[in-house]
Amino acid sequence: MTLIRTPQTPWQPQGTVYGTLLNFRREWDLWAPRMTQDPYKAAPQAPVLYVKSANTFNPSGELVLQDGITEVDIGATLGLVMGEDEQPEFAVLLNDWAVPHASYYRPPVKFRCRDGYLGVGSLRPWAGLDVAGLQLQVSCNGAVVQTVDFSQLKRPLAQLLADVRAFMSLQAGDLLMVGTDCLDSGERPRARADDTVHIEAAGFAPLKQTVISALNTEGTA
Repeated sequence: MTLIRTPQTPWQPQGTVYGTLLNFRREWDLWAPRMTQDPYKAAPQAPVLYVKSANTFNPSGELVLQDGITEVDIGATLGLVMGEDEQPEFAVLLNDWAVPHASYYRPPVKFRCRDGYLGVGSLRPWAGLDVAGLQLQVSCNGAVVQTVDFSQLKRPLAQLLADVRAFMSLQAGDLLMVGTDCLDSGERPRARADDTVHIEAAGFAPLKQTVISALNTEGTA
């Protein structure tokens, strides 16, 4: 796969971007008592996926809040960029921003696919990356608000890929996010206007984005 970029044009996904829900043990355990309720009446047997549309791709250092939204969920995660052989070729730090919402079974598009709601970091080669030993440190305004530990995946990486491939193919350039973890409360850490979020992990360039209000952009060029 050929990745074309220059310092003036940061990398962005070239294929379809898939997110994965309920793939950390903490959130799975919190939701487990409700999985037998209507409408599903059973725990999901396959990975629960959703799509982040191209309008969400955001390699810039800002996330603009629009339509009266005052806070957003921080979704620190790892993305796997697929190669020609349907195996990961690169990895990338991502911030899967979302408007806070109650259901993680079928989140409406309006909560996840708003303009700029996928913060995109820089790539690193997949070869040699120990995902099970990887941790993401999430800071907001310099204070650590979350540590994401990939040893706590409900479906470890090899299983996640195999289970996804059981019902769909992954094309070269597609990006599969392995999931976002929640806090002990079941919520994600949140950011508001003027907050700056850093996501850091060993072997990756930090991903930094500042949340700004749409009101603060009025009148700017």
